[in-house]
Amino acid sequence: MLPNRDQVATEDTWDLQRLYADDASWEADFKRFGDRMPEYESHRGRLGESAAVLAEVLRFDSEMDRLAERLGTYAFLKTTEDQTNGQYQAMQARFQNLAVRASQASSWMRPELLAIPDDRIQEFIASEELAPFRRQLEQTLRYKPHTLSDGEERLLAMQGEMAGAAGNAFRQLHDADLKFGTIKDHTGRELELSNATFGQLMVSPDRAVRKQAFEQYYEQFEGHKHALAATLVGSIHRDVYYARARNYESALSSSLFPDNVPQTVYDNLITAVRESLPSVHRYFDVRRRKMGLDDIHQYDTYVPVLDSIKKHHTWDQAVEVVLESLKPLGEEYCTTLGKGLRGRWSDRYPNRGKQSGAFSCGSYDGDPYIMMNYKEEVLNDVFTLTHEAGHSMHSWYSSKHQPYEYYNYTIFVAEVASTFNEQLLTEHLLSVADSDQERAYLINQEIDSIRATIVRQTMFAEFEKKTHEMAEAGEPLTVQTFKEVYRGLLNDYFGPDFAIDEQLELECFRIPHFYRAFYVYKYATGLSAAIALSQRVLKGGASELNDYLSFLKGGCSQDPLDLLKSAGVDMTQPTPVATALQRFNSLVDQLDELL
Repeated sequence: MLPNRDQVATEDTWDLQRLYADDASWEADFKRFGDRMPEYESHRGRLGESAAVLAEVLRFDSEMDRLAERLGTYAFLKTTEDQTNGQYQAMQARFQNLAVRASQASSWMRPELLAIPDDRIQEFIASEELAPFRRQLEQTLRYKPHTLSDGEERLLAMQGEMAGAAGNAFRQLHDADLKFGTIKDHTGRELELSNATFGQLMVSPDRAVRKQAFEQYYEQFEGHKHALAATLVGSIHRDVYYARARNYESALSSSLFPDNVPQTVYDNLITAVRESLPSVHRYFDVRRRKMGLDDIHQYDTYVPVLDSIKKHHTWDQAVEVVLESLKPLGEEYCTTLGKGLRGRWSDRYPNRGKQSGAFSCGSYDGDPYIMMNYKEEVLNDVFTLTHEAGHSMHSWYSSKHQPYEYYNYTIFVAEVASTFNEQLLTEHLLSVADSDQERAYLINQEIDSIRATIVRQTMFAEFEKKTHEMAEAGEPLTVQTFKEVYRGLLNDYFGPDFAIDEQLELECFRIPHFYRAFYVYKYATGLSAAIALSQRVLKGGASELNDYLSFLKGGCSQDPLDLLKSAGVDMTQPTPVATALQRFNSLVDQLDELL
């Protein structure tokens, strides 16, 4: 059974003291933030006076934003430790309320800034006083066609808490209220079935255990499908509403705009993956044959094909393997990461009420924290650890080399740093494999990584695109229509010879990213870029490594596509995605031959 939070050993938890020594310190800053909020109003109407005045206001706004990040990060991380803890749920709610009020208080800034005549604002931007904010101002000016009047902006800002209702409802249902019961694993040990242990059971060597876990898990989603569908509808309608309110062509174009990514990047990804689906279908058949199955189900796609290979890593062993694989990135990278992972950057193991999954949460004033639900018998958790470590080291480098205004890299490039680390881990494990059997096991692991990160996430991206387009066209979004759209995608992506269980249609209600749409495509483009960059670093020398480390240090000082191009990969072209899928096809050939 999972331990309660207060039963978890301190050394297995993250140390948040770089953010706040205790809750009382957080409360003091919370008050200070609220006390300073009226200063926004004192600056209203002054932005066009001079470059010096504008710089003064931007410094104040940056100080407030930095304080808000610190407050919000601490409150968020505390809620993830145990989502049934009412004290921290209340802390998070109080912060969100304060953040919405701050957004309202500052909502006049963008309209007033954009109302400054073009010649005058360009004169300001060229001044020495505004040099630290030059890129920030240029980025703001891009939003001129999508910025409303002062009053309209204030109304939109007031909707902040309401806009998050669907996502909050999903998280409470998914992580706290849904109870999945208990189940016996292949050794006869009774486990609590949860979002965290579901993945562990999906790699069970006993097919009956996998099948039972799959069916028992989805019973809860069947029983709550109407509530979950309603929350998903609310999330989609929110996206469509804000896109229309701000004069974007669509919710998708609204989402792509901040990164300055053309929609062709999104559409090319879907086209390239669909063209490669025959290779994916062939892989499922190779897997089915090797596993000795008459038919293959989704719960058969996670267990290692070579079930005679056993992999077990304690936390310390996993850290050692990860660090060994990352040696090509240099001493500073590995020494810093080693201290963090052996220390208390990470909250390591599952406990009752803890948020499921894994994430990295960087902040300018704290450590780059890592949430894990680490399980020693799941090899994929070692890959998850190096994945999140990639995010965290990206945060570490960018916060060390950029001012606060430009340290917070975009999600588009974040997934490059994380999946780059996975590529290096795979290369390392293959280099030390001592048999064809182990080599086949690791090739299978990489195939599944590409399938999960490029193919599966692209299916998710297509679902998000289709459902948002339905909402924009006024078509009904219901339990039935969601399931129909998802079933069509399952048929296409898994192929005609795959046994798709009816319960799998409910998967569209349990994917957390669907409640904050148009994120998942970045996993796919990120891995495609990471495959190219990792090969460039491994086959190159000091110059190629320096290019990559400079990319990590870049934060958001350039547009993400420009950062990647300077590192050595052009994502505006279809080549990186096509190359990654060609690698997938080659790996399937190797696996089939080895087996």
